[in-house]
Parts: sequence; C-alpha cells; structure tokens
Amino acid sequence: MKQVEDEEILLKFKDEQTRTLAFNLLLQKYQQKIYWHVRRLVIDHDDADDLVQETFVKVWKNLANFRNDSQLYTWIYRIATNESITHLNRKKNKNNVSIDEVNTELAETLAASTHFDGNKIQRQLQAAILTLPEKQRIIFNMKYFDDMKYDEISEVLGTSVGALKASFHIAVKKIELFLKNVD
Repeated sequence: MKQVEDEEILLKFKDEQTRTLAFNLLLQKYQQKIYWHVRRLVIDHDDADDLVQETFVKVWKNLANFRNDSQLYTWIYRIATNESITHLNRKKNKNNVSIDEVNTELAETLAASTHFDGNKIQRQLQAAILTLPEKQRIIFNMKYFDDMKYDEISEVLGTSVGALKASFHIAVKKIELFLKNVD
C-alpha cells in the first residue's frame, strides 16, 4: 500500500470531512515506528502501548495547530520522546529511586518479557543500552534503530548536531566496553 505524504495528511486533517481519514493515514504511517521508539526507551510492552496512545491523543489534539516548523514525524517523535521521559521520571519519583535503579528494573523487565523475542546478543545489546544515561540512550536509539539523521534528532531533542555526534560516539564506546565485559 502506497504511503501518503505528510502534506496530504495535513491538508486532509484541516478539512472536517476528511479529518478522521487523515488521522488514520497518519496512524498507519507512524504508529509502528513510534511504538518501537517508545518501546526501546521504556522497555515494557504495556507501558509502550499506553505511551503511544497518549502520544497520538496529543497529536490529535494539537495537529490542527501544527505550524510546519519541523517535519511532521520529528514533531511526533518529540511528543513520544517527551511522553517516554515523563513516564520514566514519574516511575523514578513514584518509587523514590535513582535512574540507575529504574534502568535495572527495565533490564529485568526486558529479560522477563514475553513480548521481546530477541536472541542473546539482542538482549545483551539492550542491556548495554540501558546502562547509558537517558539522553545518550535516546540519541543512540534514534540514530541506530530509527536510522534518523543528526539534523532530525536535533529537531526532536533541541540539541546541536555537534553535541549529538559526541553523545552518540560516547554511547557507542560505552556499549562496546559493556559488551566486551559480558563474555
């Protein structure tokens, strides 16, 4: 099935008659990408489902005000990333634990998940990613898994391209070190 261009989705969304159709096209185009982006951040399938739903509720409520200052998908990624960070911070604050403890809990969730069917190497990579500081983890996931360009990640996170490149490089080195020490 041919994917509809963002401009066409936005045009259809502005018209009351085709608003629902436009939103369904947007969901078809981005829901799976957003799910996996969120899932890699929060690990838990149910949390990811909830956050994707919250993300698209916000998209629905705010799409009419979208100003085309950025690409549509980077705008959606920004909303999804912010929802994920807020969720992780709530989890940390609710349990009054450090982010390291939250990351340990996420790693345990990953190991026990019936929704993750990755092999040993994939699990080790995910465990390595969970040792990264939050921002490095987000940058690594966007670059490595989502194959986003640095300027797109910059739009989502509001960080300079140079800082993103440095963070990604440091994240890769930390992951390599982690994986070398696993064996």
